[in-house]
Amino acid sequence: MTQQTRESTAAEMAAGYAAGLDPRDVAEGVLSRIAEREPVLNAFYLHDPEQVRTDAAASAARWAAGTQLSAFDGVPVTVKENIPRAGHPVPAGTAIANPPLAASNAPITDRLLEAGLLILGSTTMPDWGMLSSGVSSLHGISRNAWDPSLTTGGSSAGAGAAAAAGYGPLHVGTDIGGSIRLPGTWAGLATLKPSAGLVPLHAPYMGRAAGPLTRTVADAQALMSVIARPDARDYSARPYPAMDWEQVLESPAGLRVGVQLDAGSGADVDPEILAAVQRAADVFASAGATIVPVAPFMSPAMLAEIDAFWRTRSWADYSALDDQARSQVLPYIARWCSGAKDYDGLATVRHYHRFAEVQQVTRAATEQFDLVLSPVAPMAAFAAEQEMPVNDPDLPMAHISFTLPYNMSGQPAATVNCGFTSDGRTIGLQVSGRTGADDDVLAACAWYETARGDAAPNWSLVQ
Repeated sequence: MTQQTRESTAAEMAAGYAAGLDPRDVAEGVLSRIAEREPVLNAFYLHDPEQVRTDAAASAARWAAGTQLSAFDGVPVTVKENIPRAGHPVPAGTAIANPPLAASNAPITDRLLEAGLLILGSTTMPDWGMLSSGVSSLHGISRNAWDPSLTTGGSSAGAGAAAAAGYGPLHVGTDIGGSIRLPGTWAGLATLKPSAGLVPLHAPYMGRAAGPLTRTVADAQALMSVIARPDARDYSARPYPAMDWEQVLESPAGLRVGVQLDAGSGADVDPEILAAVQRAADVFASAGATIVPVAPFMSPAMLAEIDAFWRTRSWADYSALDDQARSQVLPYIARWCSGAKDYDGLATVRHYHRFAEVQQVTRAATEQFDLVLSPVAPMAAFAAEQEMPVNDPDLPMAHISFTLPYNMSGQPAATVNCGFTSDGRTIGLQVSGRTGADDDVLAACAWYETARGDAAPNWSLVQ
């Protein structure tokens, strides 16, 4: 098993299997990579190599008999630990004793198994998914594959580390305010926070979505072709027209593309990030797109009061624990959610109304555009040991003002690497579109991949 084969895209693996490549050989190559890097990166919560080998053998038998379950039968994939797998614990990143066992698979898990993909394991997340880092009371610290001294981002922390490290081509994360896209920018990945209700969830919640973290846009498209299928268990699902997950935009000529460089709230954007996003916009412009500035629309009050509502939600969970269990929650999370202890019902209702306001202003600001380009986060990757980029639990989340609006509006928002800081850290470009245009958004990202020049990650540098 060569490194080239181990790091093939999902489509390349599928073509290889059709031509006689053995899924067991691919599995062994990926398992070797995991064994090599996992002691440093700490991307997995659950990982059972023998089960992977058993599943790879079953895939090999199906290919030999011509009964493969899909074109991607035997392709390795990981799932975030909050995506249930029947019989496995779902601790949500916390060290609280006796985490619940999943009684059944999540819809996403079922879609992967129905297509014959090899689930390598469940990837890590921080406590309750409420940090944008890989710091967890249960797992310790998950680290960035480019530079283990840096964060991999969160809350899809282990998924970001696994994708960048080459633990196979496909990785599923979840996102309620940026938790797929933040690892995307800080690990150089192609990602997608899908339209609301496109990828079925086991536990729908306002703004929550699940989607791919991958090295290439083609792999994100391949994974969406598997998981973006209706499931009656998701009562928030919406009927969308069939999408083309193989298309690449021929040219952005004629598209109306918004460029937003100021979110209106949160931390100031690093000048190197602004410059990289502007260069990406220039690439679209040079190919014939009409570029229009987008004014800020996310106010500091909106950000603060949505943060306050999330604190209240977590304070309710924290308050229900006994003293022993509370002591197991990460101190940062305990301090953060305790900020909600004095909110009364009126305040909580006021905070809740901010979600609809953000949805309204986001749609109004972006509806005239085919695409909107922006930074993903205002800053590049920070220290792996640090819980948040602006590391004060008493402050609102200063890094999500570009990402959060699209969770609330339900619009698709993807990331693709668009440059590097002077010290080599990756910089992501967020590409958003109209609700239900997920395939068009990824097609535009696929085009940009071909046009971005030296902004492309050199994955051979990930040791």
